[in-house]
Amino acid sequence: MKYLICFFISCISILSCKQKDNHTKENIVAIKNDTLLQINYYDIFKEKTNYISEGFDFPVGKPNAKGYYNAQKFQENNHLGDDWNGIGGGNSDLGDSIYSISNGYISEVKDYKGGWCKVLRIVHLYEGKLYESLYAHCDSILVAQGKFIKKGEKIATIGNCNDNYLAHLHLEIRNKVGLDIGGGYSTNTKGYLDPTGFINKNR
Repeated sequence: MKYLICFFISCISILSCKQKDNHTKENIVAIKNDTLLQINYYDIFKEKTNYISEGFDFPVGKPNAKGYYNAQKFQENNHLGDDWNGIGGGNSDLGDSIYSISNGYISEVKDYKGGWCKVLRIVHLYEGKLYESLYAHCDSILVAQGKFIKKGEKIATIGNCNDNYLAHLHLEIRNKVGLDIGGGYSTNTKGYLDPTGFINKNR
């Protein structure tokens, strides 16, 4: 009986450790040169509590997207983000400012070329949960990977991805940090949130 109790306690300990490890691994990825880096975001925000998110604003025409409209909404044509265009149409918003939607940590700055071009990602800790905002098709990126950022700070300018599109900002908000860049369109929305809906609920 004594050995049976010891065995039972050992099993519980092992299972607890595995569950803890799985939870941790889910939240320790950052991307650099296509390599996953072991960064525990919960820990880095413990050291930088003034960069914990207190709410979200829109990434253009701050804080309320004044002068812009959402040209292709989340899940319209299976879109995984929102496309923000200037009301002037065409390339009238080329070079316009893009702002961080909230306080956070810049986890990636990269030119993916192809249909994505220049992309940056910011990890946000909000009400105890991690989120990631992704800003794509940028003309220029004005911040560096590995830095902390405040809500409303200028981080990039709107681009047209080397004339692949008319100028606009593709914005995604994800509740799963460190996903692959993806394709921008899918019927599977696991890990993706409706950006406008999320921002409006968390101002």
